[in-house]
Amino acid sequence: MIIDFHVHCFPDELAQRAVKSIAERANITPRADGTMNNIRASMKKAGIEYSVLLSIATKPTQTETINNWSASMNSGDIIAFGSIHPDYKDWKNELKRIKELGLKGIKLHPDYQLFYIDEKRMYPIYESLFDLGLMLVFHAGRDISVPGPCHCTPEMLMKLNKDFKGSKIIAAHMGSFSYWDDVERYIVGTDIYIDTSYCLGVMNAEQAKRIILDHGYEKVLFASDSPWTDQMEEITNLKSLELGAEVENAILGLNALKLLGIDRN
Repeated sequence: MIIDFHVHCFPDELAQRAVKSIAERANITPRADGTMNNIRASMKKAGIEYSVLLSIATKPTQTETINNWSASMNSGDIIAFGSIHPDYKDWKNELKRIKELGLKGIKLHPDYQLFYIDEKRMYPIYESLFDLGLMLVFHAGRDISVPGPCHCTPEMLMKLNKDFKGSKIIAAHMGSFSYWDDVERYIVGTDIYIDTSYCLGVMNAEQAKRIILDHGYEKVLFASDSPWTDQMEEITNLKSLELGAEVENAILGLNALKLLGIDRN
């Protein structure tokens, strides 16, 4: 059982342009083309049973369109999350609609959407989505395609964890990309989930292993960040940490299975 908790895809007519634009800004080479057919081929090759599709409403006007498309992709081996732009005026009703569409959560990208995660104006949105039983995935830490400042730091995440105790918050990129010392200082030991996206081949392996074990491996989710990494290579990167079969199996899929409430019967 392998679940990739963090992939990105685009409608076929937009995928080439979107992937090219982001790749040029980040100065990286994509490892996939960003289409649904491509991610499914990658999943089959890597032995991945489910991928969690995360999309971002980068403008208020994109909110409903993004959620409609996500809902249309949400079937079989794809588990899609929605998105809310903080400046979208009807966010409360849209959160309810996200729930009705069968989406399990939302993804927010504070650097793209230009908000700090601990701004008080965001708290009503968080309260509503958690009341609906939705999960919240943050892009956390630095985004290599966007200049500073960072809008989601480990210290900010720790504050949210205290203010929304018991809520399902997932901090992508091992808790905050390139802020891993602060992850150890502020996030390790909290009940925030972290995913491994775009980190295991980048960060120091010993620090990655230490964060996983000190944080509690049951709160760590395997994730690739495809199309920016290769799914099979990311599985290999995780296994190279030599965490042992019990920990590997939990991170690769069992933790996500429980978090997503997938019934295997």
